[in-house]
Amino acid sequence: MSDLTLVLLAAGSSTRFGLDLKKQWLRCDTKPLWQFVADYFQQTTHFDKIIITAAEDEVQYISSFSDYCIVSGGKSRGESLLNALKKVETPYVLVSDIARACISKTLLESIFTHKDKADCIVPYLPVHDTVVYEDQTIAREKVKRVQTPQLSKTKILLEALQKDLDFTDESSAIVANGGSRFFVLGDENAHKITHIQDLQKIPCLLAPSKDTLSGNGFDVHAFDTKGKMYLCGVHIKESSFGFQAHSDGDVAIHALIDALLGAASMGDIGMLFPDNDPKYKGIDSKELLSYVYKKITNYGFKIINVDITIAAQTPKLAHYKTAMKKMIAQILHISNDRVNIKATTTEKLGFVGRSEGVAVMANANLKYFDWTEI
Repeated sequence: MSDLTLVLLAAGSSTRFGLDLKKQWLRCDTKPLWQFVADYFQQTTHFDKIIITAAEDEVQYISSFSDYCIVSGGKSRGESLLNALKKVETPYVLVSDIARACISKTLLESIFTHKDKADCIVPYLPVHDTVVYEDQTIAREKVKRVQTPQLSKTKILLEALQKDLDFTDESSAIVANGGSRFFVLGDENAHKITHIQDLQKIPCLLAPSKDTLSGNGFDVHAFDTKGKMYLCGVHIKESSFGFQAHSDGDVAIHALIDALLGAASMGDIGMLFPDNDPKYKGIDSKELLSYVYKKITNYGFKIINVDITIAAQTPKLAHYKTAMKKMIAQILHISNDRVNIKATTTEKLGFVGRSEGVAVMANANLKYFDWTEI
């Protein structure tokens, strides 16, 4: 059994990154960045356990990728780390940021070799430029650029973090609590991804896969004499009835949502928007589609195209297709030519043919965001 646990912090919101997607979901081939980093550590060092912190609403999705221990992060780095430490059972814990993707085996060996030198072993880089602080030039040889991963004694780190002080790295919390730290020379290649431009400084990253990811969705709704009919976000004015549904009943958007979620392997509309949740009662389905678009974009996907087939004996939809196309394209931030709308009947067969409701089938194709083109 190893005396060491790895904690990887991936619960951040990436507000400084400058793109709609979160940096932890950048793809290296087909793997999101967090998995790429975790797999590297697993192949390099024997850990008792690898723990990854994730945003609360991402825990279920991230758990579907691997068998790593996933815990919900907090509002700060310290809070996220405290949540992870509850799962640590070893005397030592190695903590690193997902955004610091290229950690050499040499650096890890240097950290482990000195583990008995202090309560926290910290890699650093020297500063070679002149340093001015509050208009005063200070001795640059006394300045260190601190990196991760940092190796800490678990009990001492836990005690330090429970003081409820906000620190940007583990060693600072430990030293503030009376503990000790020992510095080892870091690695220039262990650069942290903070801004978009940093991606050009990370030598170990693989370009994202060119795979096309496809999903399909199917939904039906029965007619209801109450309410208005909406399809693809467009009001069907000729119809004197709406749909039986918890939301506004836009069956076309519901099928499209399932297609998008299917392509991203993110479950289905019922998981995301339960029909027993009162906050979705009567909600505009365009809002649901906008939320799904933002979610799949955050997770590193781009929409290639969507195709929707609406089966309805009544009402006639031919002259609405252009408006539907434009509406879907606008919500998904793609050009009109990437949206196709088809309307058909069932030749008076089945519940659709008996004019009891509408059925919709949708298909969507996604690709990974290609950060190499930035």
